[in-house]
Amino acid sequence: MTEIPSVDLALFVDGDNHSRASFVEQLGKAYEEIGFVAVKNHGLSDELRDRLYDKVQQFFSLPADVKARYEIPGLAGQRGYTSFGKEHAKGHNKGDLKEFFQFGQWVSGPVDGEVYPENVYVAEVEGFNEVAREVYKTLETTGIHMLRAIALYLGLDEFYFDSWVHNGNSILRAIHYPPITREPDDAVRAAQHEDINLITLLMGASAEGLEVLNKKGQWIPVTALPEQIIVNVGDMLQRLTNNVLRSTTHRVVNPPKDKWHEPRFSIPFFLHPKSSMPLNCLPQCITKQNPKAYPDITAGEFLDERLREIGLKQ
Repeated sequence: MTEIPSVDLALFVDGDNHSRASFVEQLGKAYEEIGFVAVKNHGLSDELRDRLYDKVQQFFSLPADVKARYEIPGLAGQRGYTSFGKEHAKGHNKGDLKEFFQFGQWVSGPVDGEVYPENVYVAEVEGFNEVAREVYKTLETTGIHMLRAIALYLGLDEFYFDSWVHNGNSILRAIHYPPITREPDDAVRAAQHEDINLITLLMGASAEGLEVLNKKGQWIPVTALPEQIIVNVGDMLQRLTNNVLRSTTHRVVNPPKDKWHEPRFSIPFFLHPKSSMPLNCLPQCITKQNPKAYPDITAGEFLDERLREIGLKQ
């Protein structure tokens, strides 16, 4: 496979039984083969996307000392600002060439016994939190539709994931890759990695650079068309399906030298379940040819483990 397959979510959400079954099969096969798809009719308007990108660029243009006030100790970067170079890919020591800001679930009180941190309000950028919340809720709905199709492909009840992701630990991350001002050592904007969560929904970034590794070891550039978002499998879903669905390695490479002066902005939505969700390999995904690959673990335990591996938690 040398390009990312494209799917039309309207076939599943609004289609007849034949259209829905066709979408489920197409999505499942793509996730078995490469783990990434481009999705159209996803529900996020260009106008809302552009409003958020405008707010994001305003935030990252603030002075460093102002941004630093929004970096909250003890939250492992799960809310608010994380400064440049702090996060690195699993297995890498060099910090990625990025800074980011994260929004989490808007809930009050505990969720299944767990208390989520409050979101960090940015006073200097009017409407930043409000627009982010609107995008968060929109992509959460899109992600639920995608998970329903995935559930059907796996032979589960269509709504298997619904209760686990309702008020789940999902994250909307606004990323800024600043202009490159000197020859990097061996750091890139984001070293090769796999995402932690169930699925990731990525609206079009402001510059090229995202690449996906296919089964032949080839790096494939990924550029979503204006009407598409990219949705890929994360490690939690790979683990749940005992490697049937692939959490594909991807990276964000540095641009050619003549484009070093250009910043890059990217806004992924990491769809997480509640921490109590078991990620035990599904029985139907365990066979003689595909024996159980992972010990039992919950989503919360797995997230905690990975946050330590990427340098956000001590």
